[in-house]
Amino acid sequence: MENGKGIKTEDPEIDQYRVDFTSPPDPDDPKCWPDTTKWIVTGVLSATGLNRIMVSTIMAPALTNIASSLSMNNEESVMSMSVYLLATAFGPLIIGPLSEVYGRSPVLHGTNIWFLIWNIVCGFSNSKGLLIASRLLAGFGASAIYALAGGVLSDIWPAEQRGRSLGLYILIPMLGAAIGPIIGGFITEATTWRWIFWSTSVLQGLMVVASLFAFRETYAPTILHRKAKRLRKSTGDSRYYTQFERDFNSRSAVWILQKSLTRPMRLLAFHPIIQIQACLSGFNYGILYIMLSTFADLWTSQYEESISISGLHYISICLGEVVGAFVSGHVIDTIFRRLKDKAKGAAAPEYRVPVMIPSAILAPTGLLIYGWTAYSHSHWLVVDIGAAILAFGMTFGGQALQAYVIDSYPDHASSASAATQFLRSLTAFGFPLFAPAMYTTMGYGWGNTFLACLYIVIGILGPLILWFYGPKLRQKASSF
Repeated sequence: MENGKGIKTEDPEIDQYRVDFTSPPDPDDPKCWPDTTKWIVTGVLSATGLNRIMVSTIMAPALTNIASSLSMNNEESVMSMSVYLLATAFGPLIIGPLSEVYGRSPVLHGTNIWFLIWNIVCGFSNSKGLLIASRLLAGFGASAIYALAGGVLSDIWPAEQRGRSLGLYILIPMLGAAIGPIIGGFITEATTWRWIFWSTSVLQGLMVVASLFAFRETYAPTILHRKAKRLRKSTGDSRYYTQFERDFNSRSAVWILQKSLTRPMRLLAFHPIIQIQACLSGFNYGILYIMLSTFADLWTSQYEESISISGLHYISICLGEVVGAFVSGHVIDTIFRRLKDKAKGAAAPEYRVPVMIPSAILAPTGLLIYGWTAYSHSHWLVVDIGAAILAFGMTFGGQALQAYVIDSYPDHASSASAATQFLRSLTAFGFPLFAPAMYTTMGYGWGNTFLACLYIVIGILGPLILWFYGPKLRQKASSF
């Protein structure tokens, strides 16, 4: 982005040349766009997230086939799936800040194409090294969705509609994590495992084309910069400027990039709010991926079902997430409005916290039902009900937590999302690695009981800290 070096910031009349959004409704202001346009942008982002997240789990039913085809041991085959999640830990740390320098649109389109290329390479891999490397690079491109989502939703939706917009956005990507193994199971039985990657690449190609036509730039500083640039060109007057250009008038492009690229890690290192959010979200995500990575094995090894039939049980997880997204979105907005009215119009991110508490009861309940019914080989429907309750509880609380992140850092929502995503992806990568050993040693009953006890402690303590100390922690936070 230009730094506006031709602008004379000492001119006493310079404010008349500042380019900004006019009083609402300004058609250039993303928050003033028609709801139809907002939902199209949200829908494109959500559909893009579906494929990127679905690819993270679609390999699960095919790991045995892939290991046999490429001469991999069990650890290497699990690594080929999990390394994708490892990339999503580090990718947002770069991609999120870049979207706050160059805008959301070029980052979305660029990572769409990057992900497509490396996902195709996965399908043509003829060695375990190439498969793991291409999965890592594909995951880097896919990780953009984790950084962009919070930023784009913050750009276009007001706080009063945060729950509803988050609910409908999260709905489709969350389905991707659960339906991935279902699709992967049927593809593995019907044809070669390589079609897991080729079929998702076809879908990704369609997403690339759709996003090019339907996605609009949402980041206000980028929109205003383009507007100021047009005015300077059309009028020949270099005094037109934006506030961003004025703030960084004396800074080099290298300094701006360095400041932006280090922001997520500075947030994670020095901001207690982000640290608490990252721990809550990371534990939540780790439990989800333990369930996703071991669910198919439960049905094939304990219930002796086929790969394709075992994948159908992921429908219970889908249902839990769908209902959780819809219910949570409505509850988040309702509670926010009531608490805001009670405070005579004063809004605060802490108004999202009450929605997090039920998750600390619902998710452990689901874990216990799922674990002990699986341990006793109960009817499959009871096990699936436990899994559905677990998915519902995690989605219910996770959505409120994401809304809290966006409200706490509205000007840098992408960087804040990237900071919390770092720990989430690490737990999603690491937790499934110890899950088989845990269930082998403790069994599904005691293994899930151990996880449920941790969930209750973390799930209640974290929100209470945010509720009572959140405002003070934000005030004491270091500059970012």
